[in-house]
Amino acid sequence: MSYVLVAFAARADVRIATWHGDFSDKGPGLLLQDILADERDVSPILEAAPDILLLTNFDFDAGHAALGALQDRLAADGLDLPYLYATRPNSGWPTGLDLDGDGRFGRPRDAHGYGQFSGQGGMALLSRYPPTLERDFSDLLWMEAPDSAMSPTDAAREVQRLSSVAHWAICVATPEGDVLLLTLAATPPVFDGPEDRNGRRNLDEVTLWGHYLDGRLGAPPDVPAVVLGNFNVDPDRGDGLHDGVRAMLAHPRLQDPQAGTDTVTWDQTGPMRVSYVLPDRVLEVMGAGLIPREAPRVHGAHRLVWVDVAVPAKGQLLKPQPSATVRRQNGRNHVNTTDLSQCGSRQMAGGI
Repeated sequence: MSYVLVAFAARADVRIATWHGDFSDKGPGLLLQDILADERDVSPILEAAPDILLLTNFDFDAGHAALGALQDRLAADGLDLPYLYATRPNSGWPTGLDLDGDGRFGRPRDAHGYGQFSGQGGMALLSRYPPTLERDFSDLLWMEAPDSAMSPTDAAREVQRLSSVAHWAICVATPEGDVLLLTLAATPPVFDGPEDRNGRRNLDEVTLWGHYLDGRLGAPPDVPAVVLGNFNVDPDRGDGLHDGVRAMLAHPRLQDPQAGTDTVTWDQTGPMRVSYVLPDRVLEVMGAGLIPREAPRVHGAHRLVWVDVAVPAKGQLLKPQPSATVRRQNGRNHVNTTDLSQCGSRQMAGGI
């Protein structure tokens, strides 16, 4: 597939960010209590002031109470992100099987993704602009992923999902045009044995969006895409099968505006890069950064990653585009996952 980026008279800069912040706890409801008590640090979000924010370590609750409380907390300090999206993640979702072989069922490692309770450490999206869910690969079986590294001897081949948390393709309707977010939060490539099950699963989680961009999971997106989230693997350092993240960084459709940066420092490994925002090459990068700007003194604390991209102004409407459908729930904007529109039907003339 070829792309032509043409000159436009006007454009809008959009700040897209991801953060593996401290928004997970040991039991359901505890995160909400902490947010309401102002006991969770939101200063990196306020400093970055993103238009679109993906959180990759956020406990899910069915009523979006915790995420709504975070919205209110940010709005109180002047950052209005009125739209949200979150669904039940695979983390903590029981498989009904003894996946880790310890003779017990219903333990954190027996879930589709590690979790002490259903929804622990999920993903959440906050946005200034309305989102629409385009594709959700969260229930894709690992064995059915393109070029799956799942072994014939791996447990629960007929049940185990690829996503340890989720893989969402979310179309965000910015004022100037649509942007497709390809989100993920991959399993750490550690905490296993010589069979390297987690390493192989991490590889396939990280590369899934590359296959999608290549058209191996249906038609590739015809609008600018941004791959973002916690890959949980560094291109060179630490454990993991590094070829996967290297392939994503070298993907012909993507660009890497923050090569060589570190997003976390762990005691055992030192500094590593695990969170990424990789914009489509048809998007002009206007700026990029990390918050805090210097590596945190607290080991294990992740840095927020942000990238500013220029979204070309709308040109000729090539085909009709229904506006992203949202519903009001508890006074908040939620994406409607039952009435999906096609991202990019508001395509720009001369664009992709």
